Amino acid sequence: MKATLIQLGAALAVASVALNAQAADVRVDQCWIRAMPGTTPSAAYFELHNDSAATRTLTGVKTAAFGMVMMHQTQTNGSTSTMVHVASVPVPANGAVSFAPKGYHVMLERPAEPLKVGSTLPLTMTFDDNSSVSVSCAVKSPATMGQAAH
Repeated sequence: MKATLIQLGAALAVASVALNAQAADVRVDQCWIRAMPGTTPSAAYFELHNDSAATRTLTGVKTAAFGMVMMHQTQTNGSTSTMVHVASVPVPANGAVSFAPKGYHVMLERPAEPLKVGSTLPLTMTFDDNSSVSVSCAVKSPATMGQAAH
């Protein structure tokens, strides 16, 4: 009985590591968050690179720094632009997807505390194979919207 419990515990530990594996073939560059005053919703932007030979799908983003985190895409039809919630974003094999103003972005609502320009906040991105990538994102001024965010 004791040996069975030890084997079960070891199996659960291995399964836990597998479910939380780092996505070795995915990387995130130039992550930044637009600082907005008070409780005004903000957004995160970044470059998501897939260095593998297979499409990877981003299925979620989370952070303890905000009460609500959602992936959106801005869609334009003529002179009208709308934000549409997206459940996942495919990242092509050996390719990249930009999360940028007027395109894909991560909406960040209900900040745990006011955002401070110059600070960093963590984001964790999860993929369809249950792997994840964690990244620190620079908090930048809203004026960054009209500039390259490097």
